[in-house]
Amino acid sequence: MSDDLARAAELIHGAGALLVCAGAGMGVDSGLPDFRGDEGFWRAYPPYAGLGLSFEELADPRHFADDPDLAWGFYGHRLELYRKTVPHRGFELLREWGEKKPGGVRVFTSNVDGQFQVAGFAHVAEAHGSIHYLQCLDGCTDDIWPAGDVHVDLDETTMRARPPLPSCPRCGGLARPNILMFGDFEWVPTRSQAQLDELTAWRRRQRDLTVVELGAGQAVPTVRRYAELASAATGALVRINPREPQIRHGRGVSIAAGAVETLVKLA
Repeated sequence: MSDDLARAAELIHGAGALLVCAGAGMGVDSGLPDFRGDEGFWRAYPPYAGLGLSFEELADPRHFADDPDLAWGFYGHRLELYRKTVPHRGFELLREWGEKKPGGVRVFTSNVDGQFQVAGFAHVAEAHGSIHYLQCLDGCTDDIWPAGDVHVDLDETTMRARPPLPSCPRCGGLARPNILMFGDFEWVPTRSQAQLDELTAWRRRQRDLTVVELGAGQAVPTVRRYAELASAATGALVRINPREPQIRHGRGVSIAAGAVETLVKLA
């Protein structure tokens, strides 16, 4: 075992509580597409390459008003993809390690796929919301409701949704995912904020917390910043990232590899 792996194992084993901070790279080992860069996105969704549409352009709430068939084609496909995806072995390992700690385990993630809940984690703070919940596009209410009964009929040639599209149960207008998108001023944050408040209260009670960060890049640094903040007092940070593993000021352990590969070695 390398020195970095040995130090990471020591930090995890000796911790009184475990905080898992996960970005998009966490799901790659479960077979979820990597949207890093336009080429990666277009490999996952070839029809959008022909349209010249990037992930950032599609993940824009204006499409729900301007072209709802296009918007729900993209998000409807992702909803079904995430429902069918089985979390990789690394999720189970993290949950098992955390459940043995006196302080338990919590998750902070920018992912909207719901994989941690499927893997059995009881406390997940979803900073950008969840595709498995909806809100009213027109803002007739701030209610957030589960998307469990939503199934979008998709033309996979054009990646456009066929009517009927998901609707608001209150006003009958169009619904949208309860996800923080790019340039999004209409997202209803109440569900995510309640999760974050619970996580903050839990963190304040921990004195020997170790943070394990996985697959969190610098392009949207939400997860990296939170992991660094949570571990600032102790430097007990394990950063697992095959492309951007660097840690500022040496405050933690850096492992340049994928999530499941590293977690299995640590186990």
